[in-house]
Amino acid sequence: MKNTKFSQLFMSMVGVSALIGCASTATVSMADSSSAKQVLTTYADIAHAGYEDSLMTAKTLQVAINAFVAKPTIGNLAIAKNAWVKAREPYQQTEVYRFGNAVVDDWEGKVNAWPLDEGLIDYVDAGYYGTESDENGLFTANVVANAKLSVGGAEIDATTIDPTLLAESLHEADEVESNVATGYHAIEFLLWGQDLHGTDAGAGERMPSDYDLENCTNGNCDRRAQYLSAATDLLVSDLEWMTAQWATGGEARTGLVDGDANEGLSTILTGMGSLSYGELAGERMKLGVMLHDPEEEHDCFSDNTHNSHYYDAKGIQNIYKGQYTRIDGSQVDGMSLSAMVAAAAPDVDQELNMNLDATMSKMSDLVAAADAGEAYDTMLGAGNDAGNERVMAAVNALVDQTRSIEKVVAVLGLSALEVEGSDSLDNPGAVE
Repeated sequence: MKNTKFSQLFMSMVGVSALIGCASTATVSMADSSSAKQVLTTYADIAHAGYEDSLMTAKTLQVAINAFVAKPTIGNLAIAKNAWVKAREPYQQTEVYRFGNAVVDDWEGKVNAWPLDEGLIDYVDAGYYGTESDENGLFTANVVANAKLSVGGAEIDATTIDPTLLAESLHEADEVESNVATGYHAIEFLLWGQDLHGTDAGAGERMPSDYDLENCTNGNCDRRAQYLSAATDLLVSDLEWMTAQWATGGEARTGLVDGDANEGLSTILTGMGSLSYGELAGERMKLGVMLHDPEEEHDCFSDNTHNSHYYDAKGIQNIYKGQYTRIDGSQVDGMSLSAMVAAAAPDVDQELNMNLDATMSKMSDLVAAADAGEAYDTMLGAGNDAGNERVMAAVNALVDQTRSIEKVVAVLGLSALEVEGSDSLDNPGAVE
């Protein structure tokens, strides 16, 4: 999710002024610079592996969707849905790379933009979704049903739905960020449909007959299939591009590893802090509890949000520990930021590792509850005190680990970092 609210001084939240005073004039020595380059190399290696795993699982999803479109049965739809869920696991572990890495941040909206106004894509239940929006003239444009569209006063020919149409004419059309035409969540909506259950049990219930050319439900089954296939093909090509950026010689890798060591370490910690605090703890989690709103759920059509949050948090832990488990079970590891911090301030390293473990424990509680039948959107419901508390326990753990991340910034003598904030955490009274 794009969010332009920032905490300008990363240290200001946690009262570590004495520690900052001791470390603020420190620089990375020649020996430390060598260690930092090894840390940055590990970080880049994990990025490449994570995006490559995301690409491979997206290709598996592509095969499943092609099979479903060719033969739209209940069984083939279930296989495609499962492939989508599995594809999210490695990708979510890469989200920590988005913050601080301009190459990733500029690209990320193509594949994981959220929230989206799904009425742009296909039919919706108007009673649940609404019929108009003051901010978005394409709120119910329904590309699947309409071969001609007006975007920004210009007519768009959508007779053929292909990757070029989605990427160049429709995604973030009229410069509205919720006009999400591409990526995981567009595919998710096309597989599941709207979740009309609110905070009650149940996910989206799209029927496979929405793609059945001989027994079509809800019309335009041929165009719906075109859209699903085009969005999936585009996801694969976008992930191919990002995987190459982190390969040997790739722009993202060389810019980071061959650049200034302190700037590289700041990039890592900006990613960890921004995802921990403003994005995950704030925008994706606490805001939903405050509003009791299932529309604030990240994977809102599939009820996969518990896994999405778990793997986001896991990605933060991965890069601090310098370890990533690939989809084939193999390990990518190397010199870690944890080892570098432990050499300078073992107590700070121990504290952050303990807080990272605590966060993963609270995230595991969310997964266990969802696996037992209480989906994340149900946990957000008004009156569900136990569910709200379960989510807030994870939020509080993320905030605690952010405090420890800030201490790491000080230990390494880095300048205060600009990280994402959230009104839900920084100014709750402003949340409506």
